[in-house]
Amino acid sequence: MGGRKEALDEEFQGFMTSRWPRLMRTAYLLTGEQYAAEDLVQASMEKVYASWRKVSQADDPDAYVRRVLANTHARRFRRRLKEDLAPPGVDGPSATLADRPEKGDRIAQAEDRAALMRGLAELPLRQRQAVVLRYWEDLSEAQAAEAMGCSVGAVKSNAAKGIAKLRAIPALVGATGR
Repeated sequence: MGGRKEALDEEFQGFMTSRWPRLMRTAYLLTGEQYAAEDLVQASMEKVYASWRKVSQADDPDAYVRRVLANTHARRFRRRLKEDLAPPGVDGPSATLADRPEKGDRIAQAEDRAALMRGLAELPLRQRQAVVLRYWEDLSEAQAAEAMGCSVGAVKSNAAKGIAKLRAIPALVGATGR
């Protein structure tokens, strides 16, 4: 019995270690703050660990973890004001892990990233979740709906509204050339 628990613990640790950077980037985009993203991912992974036996046997453990991340974020930050979600010092370049561009990232310049972060922080919670899950995580509408716990139509609507608001931000229009 103890051997099985140790094997599950090692399996969870390997899973968590391999997914941590991507979860941190997603959480950072959802929260807009490095420390809040770290707290969100840690709280989500605690929940995943508590039900790891079930999660590890699921068809898509990543989908389960995304759902936990989205739900935990919605519960924790539901009451926070939009001003609280704006990342501190977004006017200048940030050296946080989530702010470092990945290889091939189209928004590699710091001022573009700052404008994007300000724009995301201004979106309502559901629109921000839909935009991040659809366009950052590159999930299908069905996968995003599953992660958000809503219908595909709600994802389409929230993503379209969120993208429309982001497109209306002059700094982002200049960055994308539209």
